[in-house]
Amino acid sequence: MKLAGKTALVTGAASGIGRGIAECFAREGAAVAIADINHDAAEAVAASINRAGGRAIGIAMDVTQENEVEQGTNSAVEAFGALDILISNAGVQIVNPIVDYAFADWRRMLAIHLDGAFLTTRAALRHMYRDARGGIVIYMGSVHSHEASPLKSAYVTAKHGLLGLARVLAKEGAAHNVRAHVICPGFVRTPLVDKQIPEQARELGISEDEVIRKIMLGNTVDGVFTTVEDIAETALFLSAFPSAALTGQSVTVSHGWHMQ
Repeated sequence: MKLAGKTALVTGAASGIGRGIAECFAREGAAVAIADINHDAAEAVAASINRAGGRAIGIAMDVTQENEVEQGTNSAVEAFGALDILISNAGVQIVNPIVDYAFADWRRMLAIHLDGAFLTTRAALRHMYRDARGGIVIYMGSVHSHEASPLKSAYVTAKHGLLGLARVLAKEGAAHNVRAHVICPGFVRTPLVDKQIPEQARELGISEDEVIRKIMLGNTVDGVFTTVEDIAETALFLSAFPSAALTGQSVTVSHGWHMQ
């Protein structure tokens, strides 16, 4: 197993991409802390992994709350003895034109995506730096870490910011054997994306089918959604890579929508 003996903390892991990564890591031998603002859902995912022969615990964590992040990270280390991998995945989406974008929504978006990434990183590093154990930190970016789209000012701003955080961590963490990356998916058919389809149709004055064909998949090479499994396999590859030859990287997984 590629992650045998490793421990991982995945935020936003009760559904969607986070859950897919957590389940993939568990199959590859990692002990996984399922961190989510919905504690009952996190516990349910952990129970499912355990029934399948893996090792997992559910942790309540609002990534915007410093105390919850610290306590949740410490709980994962207490349960598994160490922390080797952090997947900073928790996120939401709110679409609106800039002129109509509520400041409260802007602040919420940046708090979840950027404050959450910072707080979980800081908490994880306190364990990864100890005795130069090292580790891997992976942020869930987006094609919008490199591109822009109408209606997504806060999201695009936040996802661009993750590139800077990852690159600074790659520099700072090198002396402690810590590596950092950003995975940048195209559109993945999760509940978060499904919610956007009618919202964008309404704001842009087009049909939901046109949102899918023209907005979400129009720039791909094959008109196909990226899958949760695609992202999980990318996270697995980066987490299992054996050296700092690969660090500070942004890896786009988008069916050719964005090419670096």
